[in-house]
Amino acid sequence: MTRHNLFVSGWKPGPKTKFENIVTPFDSKVLAEVVTGTIADAEYAVDQAVMASAMWRRTPAHQRQEILMAAATIADQRQEDIAQIIAMENGKSINEARGEASRSGEIIRLAAFEGAHLYGSSLPLDANKGTGQEKIGFTLRQPVGVVAAIAPFNYPALLVLHKVAPALAVGNAVVLKPARTTPLTALALAQCFMDAGLPEGVLSVITGPGSQLGQSLVTNSKVRKISFTGSTAVGESIARMAGVKKLSLELGASSPVIVLADADIEFAAQAVTLGGYINAGQVCISVQRVILHKDIRDEFLAALMPKVSAITFGNPLDESNQIGSLISESEAVRVEKSIGEAVSKGAKLLVGGERDGAFMSPAILANVDPSSSVAQDELFGPAVVVSDARDDKHAIELANSTAYGLGAGIFTRDTSKAIHAMREIDAGIIHVNWTPLWRADLMPYGGLKASGIGKEGVRTTVHEMTEEKTVIMHGSPW
Repeated sequence: MTRHNLFVSGWKPGPKTKFENIVTPFDSKVLAEVVTGTIADAEYAVDQAVMASAMWRRTPAHQRQEILMAAATIADQRQEDIAQIIAMENGKSINEARGEASRSGEIIRLAAFEGAHLYGSSLPLDANKGTGQEKIGFTLRQPVGVVAAIAPFNYPALLVLHKVAPALAVGNAVVLKPARTTPLTALALAQCFMDAGLPEGVLSVITGPGSQLGQSLVTNSKVRKISFTGSTAVGESIARMAGVKKLSLELGASSPVIVLADADIEFAAQAVTLGGYINAGQVCISVQRVILHKDIRDEFLAALMPKVSAITFGNPLDESNQIGSLISESEAVRVEKSIGEAVSKGAKLLVGGERDGAFMSPAILANVDPSSSVAQDELFGPAVVVSDARDDKHAIELANSTAYGLGAGIFTRDTSKAIHAMREIDAGIIHVNWTPLWRADLMPYGGLKASGIGKEGVRTTVHEMTEEKTVIMHGSPW
């Protein structure tokens, strides 16, 4: 069995160092051991990052770009190895894992390019009364210094790279805290950067308990930027503890899809089948709520049910399975209880909802009270809940009825209704004639309300990982 030390420059295990097993969520097989990091380890990693950042920020952009481009090539070459790690430690189907791993190199390349082009802007100072043409003003962008990146389990490659790659590309040093259940993917990706020539200390990976290590990173005054993806409750805690730091918080969701009476029913049902169950529904932009115009309710459900029933699930290493397990049996039990509670309060379980360990059959719940917890709270499991809307206005009201506002979708053939919806729905990302579960790596990505603050997406993240200075050059009056 492989034992991984902390990925921190100069760190070595001591007599009191503890290790913990990383196991498969679907059959509890031990994959490897990683260090159970301590607060002292987190502080040491930050100190190393501080020293490395002083050098890395002064490395010319073209040299940083070359190193990242080499890392992207290495990630491409190791695609299958990374995919196998994702499937094993996450429980994601191997086909989904291969799709995720295949995007790793592309994200790094995109970050390498965007990070090498930190444009400023000129300032029209003479437009201000009392100022002539004796002054020149412009802006400069520079790296923030040390970035703490705290990543979740559900996309252990993509959501790590959306933080780490742009931060490195612009000249920051990064301390990465991956999810406790999925550190092996992060370690494999970090090795790609090191093998490409990234200097020691510029990227660290610390493993172990998120509550202790995360709090240490968040409250450390030497950390200038925190990038976190996870629950709203933890995000709120970070915002309270962080102090004066830059924050990017991508938090919870209960993403709605509206299907209006004029929609293409078959197309919408197929899209919901894809958007509601990928990664066993463990996606913040997964379709959780379907809001149907009451006149098409029966027709839509008749189209949706056989498609969902046909989704194959089971051993993630079996290529015939479309979805694998949840991240743990306890998470599957939680989702099972949420479904059972909804049924006890009047919802109707149309298909699925059966649990076997960490596996759950894809479920559809109809007749769901829009104010119930299964609709209002983030479910993060392979189930879609369906509610009726009296009319188009009511559908938008229901879409906006939760505390969240990350992604939303609407299906309609009417351009005017689509334009009205995109103006009225309170979500950071709105899809017309598709579900929220779609993302291009370059686009701005982030939510409104309790779904977070700040944006990801490589170009946007480059700006989030830098600070802007205004420079005024004073000359003699003409």
